[in-house]
Formats: sequence, C-alpha cells, structure tokens
Amino acid sequence: MSIIIKTKEEIEILREGGKRLAYVLAETAKQVRPGISALELDKFAEAKIKELGDESAFLGYRPKGHRMAFPASLCISVNSEIVHGIPKATTILKEGDIVSLDLGIKHRGLFTDHAVTVAVGKVSKEKEKLMRDTRESLYGGIAAIVPGARTGDVGHAIESYVKKAGKYGIVRVLAGHGVGRAIHEDPFIPNYGKPKSGEKFMPGMVIAIEPMLTLGTDNVVDTDDGYTIKTEDGSCAAHFEHTVYINDQGLPEILTEL
Repeated sequence: MSIIIKTKEEIEILREGGKRLAYVLAETAKQVRPGISALELDKFAEAKIKELGDESAFLGYRPKGHRMAFPASLCISVNSEIVHGIPKATTILKEGDIVSLDLGIKHRGLFTDHAVTVAVGKVSKEKEKLMRDTRESLYGGIAAIVPGARTGDVGHAIESYVKKAGKYGIVRVLAGHGVGRAIHEDPFIPNYGKPKSGEKFMPGMVIAIEPMLTLGTDNVVDTDDGYTIKTEDGSCAAHFEHTVYINDQGLPEILTEL
C-alpha cells in the first residue's frame, strides 16, 4: 500500500477544486425533476465543469479490468442502482425515484470526488429516511477522524450509526479511498470495521468517504454495461460522498462543501 501525503500547495489546489466540484454538483442536483433524462443531467454537469475551465475525472477513465472507458462525466444511479450508472437518453426520471449523482473533477491536475442522492419530486417516507440516514452516516464517519484514528474507526462509526438508524444493508464490496493525484488511491476505507484497525490517518492525507446503504440486501450484481452496480434484490440504494483532508492536527476538513 502506498499512501500519498499531499503538499501544502496541493492542498490549496484541492480546496479550490473541492469548492468547484461542490458547486457543479449542487447546480446539477437542482436540475433533477420528473421527465428529465439522465443524459441531460450528464450534459449539464459537463458544461458546468467546462465553464470553470476544469475537466471531468470520470469521462474517459478506464479502471483496471474494465473493457472500455467510462463514457460520461457524471455517474447517475437510479433506485436499485447503487453506483457507476451510465447516463442514457432512455433513462427518464420519474416522480418517486431517488437518484445518486456521483461526480469527480480534475482541477489544476488534482482530483476531488463527491456524491449526493436526491429525490425526484415527492418520494416515500422510507426513501426519505434512507437518504437522510445515509447522509448522516457519512458525517458520522467523518467525525470519527481524530488524532490517531484509523480507517477501521471510520468504518465502525458508519456501521454503528446505520445499525441504530434502521434495517439497512451496508454495501461491503464498495468503499471509500484515497484521492488527489489520481481519482482512486490508497487506502481502502470500508463502511464497516473494528475500532483501531486498518491504516492510520496522517496529516496531509486526502480521502473520499462514501457510505452506500440499501433498503434490503447488501449483495450486489454487476450489469451488462460493465459499470452499473445494482442491489441483488432490487431494493433502493442511496450514496453520499465527500472528499476530506486530514489537517496538521489530525482532524478532518471537508473539501467538497460550498
């Protein structure tokens, strides 16, 4: 495992990039409504990124083992789709859906990563609670970063919050990660774990924390498009993510907030 400690100059660039990413994703989320297509949302986000003079982190990105590069700027995952949904013109959002918007940008050579799940019109109370609890579990995980904390402390905080909040599946095969010089770096940060286990957080680290919860199973299936990952039982999923910097005091600073 090779953890990259960022320089002070890189942190300043990542701060700028994080604010820009937060702005683009917030503006894109405002466009979500019944009748809009996933492809329209992708094109909106792509245009906003270009307006700022930045690049999409995902468009053309080819993870190891994938037969093709990702063909869009924005990952759009609807209802039972957990992550990495490819936006299509044929995917039309409907009243009552929930949709995860996952976006990364490259600003002055450095990467930040951010995701939210939003309601399409009025949704059920069950889906509202799923989104709220997923979001709160993210902040619980971030709050677990204190001097001397390890990746297991973050995972344990997320898992503990989720168990108290309701009967949810915690997606275990997907996790948070380092970010900055590349879109995916070490360490691997699961959304479950034991206190004081795993890699120790060090000042200068930049990480993405991203809990994914479901209303049913934690088992997932890959789809034929090579990217979209769904719940095995068809239950709805939610996903929230922030890029976080570990400062000189060993405390977290969220970079992807306005």
